[in-house]
Amino acid sequence: MHFTSETVESLVDQFARLPGIGRKTARRLAAFVLKLPKSEVEQMAAALIAVKEKVIFCTECFNVTDFDPCPICASPKRNHQIICVVEEPNDVMAIERTNGFSGVYHVLGGAISPLDGIGPEDLKIRELIGRVGGQNKSPKPDGTQEVTEIILAVNPSVEGDTTAYYISQLVAPFNVLVTRLAQGIAIGSDLEFTDEATLTRALEGRVHV
Repeated sequence: MHFTSETVESLVDQFARLPGIGRKTARRLAAFVLKLPKSEVEQMAAALIAVKEKVIFCTECFNVTDFDPCPICASPKRNHQIICVVEEPNDVMAIERTNGFSGVYHVLGGAISPLDGIGPEDLKIRELIGRVGGQNKSPKPDGTQEVTEIILAVNPSVEGDTTAYYISQLVAPFNVLVTRLAQGIAIGSDLEFTDEATLTRALEGRVHV
């Protein structure tokens, strides 16, 4: 089944490129857009363009932000001695929803996956070691400098396990406490889709690596 308009079919093609969106769902989305007032479609288009034009990556933690450093890294109320390492920006949002973590973050940009051609050099691991090793000696907003704990909040998967082990070996010489989220999170699941209560328990029950 196809729309009789090539313009609408082009929109369907674009929606179908999104992760988790099949052709059937893409057609529903296109039909929904057709029913929207022009002003709302323009707002949607403007938001998409703004994401590409205005959103940048924080040079400290590599989370997405409109300002550098990001509000979390710039906040004097956060504990800058504890770094929670996550795979993607969505994981930061998931943990922030728990309101149970007061430290800062480091976004790797993925996980080590040789089958997908992703190695340590493709992630922000070197930058993490730089933060832990004290290469950046400038005082943090809360006045602290040294990192005392690294929380490996990577996904409980083969790729996540590999990444956690690799990082733990690299930071071992720095005498920093390395912990990992407790296994209240199901194997193979993503932090992004984990409920707040489970994430809170995982943070509280983190274990030594």
